[in-house]
Amino acid sequence: MKYLQDGVKPYGEGDKKEQVENMFDHIAPAYDSMNHLMTMGIDRLWRNRAIGKLSGRNVSTMLDVASGTGDFAINAYRKLKPRSILCVDISEGMMNVGREKVKSLGLEKHISFEKQDCMALSLPDDSFDAITVAFGIRNFTDLEKGLSEMYRVLKPCGCVVILELSRPEMFLVRQLYDFYAKHVIPFLGSVMSHDKKAYEYLPKSIAAFPQSREVTALMGRIGYRDAAFKKLTFGVCTMYYAYK
Repeated sequence: MKYLQDGVKPYGEGDKKEQVENMFDHIAPAYDSMNHLMTMGIDRLWRNRAIGKLSGRNVSTMLDVASGTGDFAINAYRKLKPRSILCVDISEGMMNVGREKVKSLGLEKHISFEKQDCMALSLPDDSFDAITVAFGIRNFTDLEKGLSEMYRVLKPCGCVVILELSRPEMFLVRQLYDFYAKHVIPFLGSVMSHDKKAYEYLPKSIAAFPQSREVTALMGRIGYRDAAFKKLTFGVCTMYYAYK
């Protein structure tokens, strides 16, 4: 089943995967600063909430999908201490930033990066105790295929936790959000990363992404157990979690 978000692209006509890769390669140097600026630092709290869903579980091997610059993986290692975290992404530019951060922290033995297509992971079945995605699934070229691949490589009884930006449902919050997303974020993006189109794509991809129950219903059809979601910060972000 195709979803509207599958066809939303940063630069218009052409292959979405190639455009997303080029976009993230281009904005990689400013990505972390822009994230913290446009969310006013709240993205750190969202990551902590997602990692908290894995607390108390036996997480030895972990996969961080669409890992980007590795912020989530680094934070997860500090809090959960898994034996290994594999970070996968299609953007070498983003991962190179992540590799430098991991190296500076002396965590190379525990956190590694690989270029992978999330629609066709070259990883064995039933490999990971936990899989995480932070703000990456709306960039998938095929949402169902990407979630199915994650299910395939998740161990039985393993947990998946996903963070994704979302459009608030409360009328007043939604009005404020729409103005901020359509006008302020592209302006900040053009100043910080010199790529206004990348940050015009951001609200468009959020608006096109299926929301809440539609995502958990899809996860259930794929085979995930007990798929659920939690709205964060008035619905600006949604956390999804499920089990195999």
